[in-house]
Amino acid sequence: MKEELMSEEYYYTIEKPSSGEYKDRGSRFIGLAFPLDALATFKERMAEVKKEHPKATHHCFAYRLGFDGTIFRVSDAGEPAGSAGRPILGQIDSRRLTNVLVVVVRYFGGTQLGIPGLINAYKTTASLALQLTPLIRKSVSIAYEVHFDYSALNEIMRIARQYNCSISDQQLGLFCSLRIDIPKERLEETLYRLNEMQSVTLQPLLESK
Repeated sequence: MKEELMSEEYYYTIEKPSSGEYKDRGSRFIGLAFPLDALATFKERMAEVKKEHPKATHHCFAYRLGFDGTIFRVSDAGEPAGSAGRPILGQIDSRRLTNVLVVVVRYFGGTQLGIPGLINAYKTTASLALQLTPLIRKSVSIAYEVHFDYSALNEIMRIARQYNCSISDQQLGLFCSLRIDIPKERLEETLYRLNEMQSVTLQPLLESK
C-alpha cells in the first residue's frame, strides 16, 4: 500500500472537512470527510457526527492513517458485512489518500436496497464527499528534539524557516528544547546545518508524519 499512497518524501491528504449527500429509494446518505492526524482525533470526530445525527440508523466509516498509510479501519455499523466500510475505504484509496476519515450516516427510508444497492450508495456518498474538498500534497517529516543554549535560538529558527521545518513544543529558558519536524527531502542538509552549531544536540523521535 505504501508505494501506491506516496513517494518516500510526500503523501496526499485532504485540506479541510467536506460533505456530500446521496438518496436512493427513500434512504438518505450523508457523507462527511475529515482530515485525520491521530486516533484520538478519530474518536472526537465520530462523537461529533453521532451528536449531529443522533437519529441516523447507521454511522458507517473508514479511515486510513499514517504517512505510509498502513493504519486503517472500516466499520459497517450494522449494515451487511462488506457493504459499507470497505466501499468507503475504496474511495479513499482510489484517490491515494491517507490521514483521512470518511463517515457516511444513513437515514433508512423504509425500502431494503440489497447488498449491491448498499455498496453503490456508500461508495457514491463517500466519493461525493471527497470530491468537494481540495487534495493537498504534504511532505513526510522526521521529528527531532533539539536542545540548545538560548543564544542559538534565532539561528535555529532561521534554519527551520529556510528548510520548511515546523516547530512545536517549545520550552525556552537559559537552556531550551523544542520539537522540529524536518521534511524528509531536506533532512540531510538540515541536520548538517544544525550539527555545525555549537551547544546544539539532536535526538530523533520515533514518530514521523
